[in-house]
Amino acid sequence: MSGNLSVRNEAFTGGESRLARQVAQPLARFLHQETSSSILLIIAAAAALIWANFGGDSYSNFWNSTVELAIGSWHPLTHEGHGLSLGLWVNDVLMVLFFFVVGLEIKHEAVVGELSDPRVAALPIIAAFGGMVVPALIYTILNAGGSGSGGWGVPVATDIAFAVGVLALLGNRAPQRLKIFLLTLAIADDILAIAVIAVFYSSGFGVLWFGAALGGLALMYVLRRSRVWYIPVYAIIGAGVWYATFRSGIHATIAGVAMGLLAPAKPLIGEPALAGLQDILTGDELEPAAVRDATWRAKETVPVTVRLSSLLSPWTSFLIVPIFALSNAGVKLSSSALSDAVGSPVTWGVIAGLVIGKPIGVALFSFVGIKFKVASMPPDTTLAQIFGVGAVAGIGFTVALFVAGLAFDDKALADQATIGILAASAFAAVAGFLLLWVLGGRPPKTTEPETATH
Repeated sequence: MSGNLSVRNEAFTGGESRLARQVAQPLARFLHQETSSSILLIIAAAAALIWANFGGDSYSNFWNSTVELAIGSWHPLTHEGHGLSLGLWVNDVLMVLFFFVVGLEIKHEAVVGELSDPRVAALPIIAAFGGMVVPALIYTILNAGGSGSGGWGVPVATDIAFAVGVLALLGNRAPQRLKIFLLTLAIADDILAIAVIAVFYSSGFGVLWFGAALGGLALMYVLRRSRVWYIPVYAIIGAGVWYATFRSGIHATIAGVAMGLLAPAKPLIGEPALAGLQDILTGDELEPAAVRDATWRAKETVPVTVRLSSLLSPWTSFLIVPIFALSNAGVKLSSSALSDAVGSPVTWGVIAGLVIGKPIGVALFSFVGIKFKVASMPPDTTLAQIFGVGAVAGIGFTVALFVAGLAFDDKALADQATIGILAASAFAAVAGFLLLWVLGGRPPKTTEPETATH
């Protein structure tokens, strides 16, 4: 049975049908990249823990060291009157590219991907909302009135690289539609997490700088509508938008998301425009102008979102995010730190939110959505498997660490949250894998999905 399924999957992903080209093949590439990057994340997190615990104070000294950027007497990048530390350079500058890629993926999915079909997108969006509300509620109950109450946003996030990596390890025991469901849920989760960061974890709002950022985004929109496609122009304007956002008090990574959402998700020219290019390129005499025109036409049949994502994703997945993990996952696991974490409502709020709240929220809201016929169950999947996906979604890691850094100024609370994130993510990965492995051997009781009404 598994051999036949493997053959069918290979034929499907290798086919030339629209579904194969637009869904199966990009999904296969995405799964491969995210699985590989999750391994690097594990290595980077382990390296951070080893460095922090066996390197004396060198870990904190290194990432807290200040890097000044000065143009004459002007210091454009400062935090609380001082130059940015290396840790802030990673979180406020490098991670902008990560969130830019997130914005590109959201835009692509919303226009031509899974989120463009309301019937398909309804369930994972509802599930993602439940996966945010229930963990935040659990954390808030455990930390109500305490010094860590502001950290409710930590357990709402899902680390897409780790989550997809777990499903990839399951192979054929995880239906293809279940993987697509997780990807769509993770993208919807990203949208919600970005909204949480923008609204609740920004400070010192500056109206003029915010207006300048909006002006830059408006200019990018006008240029796009005017069919200006020269990417360096957008890069220059984008740098200005990022700086204005940084100075406005809104977290600078939001600028990356906004610019990603502005990128065109449809090709400038359709595939029929490629007709006749073969004759041009195989003629007796090749004119340089004709070759340049053919190259441009071929390039512009691919949407900007896809081109930029393909260009930047390897850099964000294999360099920027591992560096982020290296700079943020290092916490000293001394006996006193572990003792404080064991007795901390922050740690237990994060663990309970990710390990318990995520699967319950995802499954409960999915059940309600299906029951009230606003969403339909993906083919070849069960509600129990949706619960398993919710368990995997409890791997918070990257964005959870990011939010923890924004939520807590107190280093002790931040360390307690980090310990909770690491413990919860490890447990969620193992529990989710085992649960979906067992459920993968049980075929759904019904083969006809329930149809949503609109």
